[in-house]
Amino acid sequence: MDDLDDMDRRLLSAFHGCGTDPRVAAVARALSWAGEHGALWLAAGLAGAAADRERRGAWLRGTALTATAHLTSMGVKRLVRRPRPGHVEPLVRTAGRHSFPSSHATSAAAAAVAYGALGAHAVPPLAAAMCLSRLVVGVHYPSDVAAGAVLGALTARFGARWMGVAR
Repeated sequence: MDDLDDMDRRLLSAFHGCGTDPRVAAVARALSWAGEHGALWLAAGLAGAAADRERRGAWLRGTALTATAHLTSMGVKRLVRRPRPGHVEPLVRTAGRHSFPSSHATSAAAAAVAYGALGAHAVPPLAAAMCLSRLVVGVHYPSDVAAGAVLGALTARFGARWMGVAR
């Protein structure tokens, strides 16, 4: 095991240790459930489209970018096939057995960038909490979460012009 793998394992263990607090574990589990298959972020995008008629198209395109990022992460996961962490006991069940990249982190970061550009300022901190929850529940290494967040953020950022909110 090299130094980076060791650091990944140690950081995961530290975050997973936060899950011994039942309140932290409950929030992390709820975020895991809500983020499954990008559901929270897709619902948020559709709600934004319904509430903001003037920018409905931008919200729908942001939702499509979020879904695209999520699907891309699932494809990368099938190619890389990194096993989930085995040195901690997970607090949740997972839909799959592969870890890299975190699809929860991918869709969360895509939503943070896309919906944040539309003024949904509550999304980025909630997305950050979603990313951290994957470590607390013990189903991803920090590098899985970081890679997923980068993939999601880049997907949404590259699509910003298409959304009509290019900065």
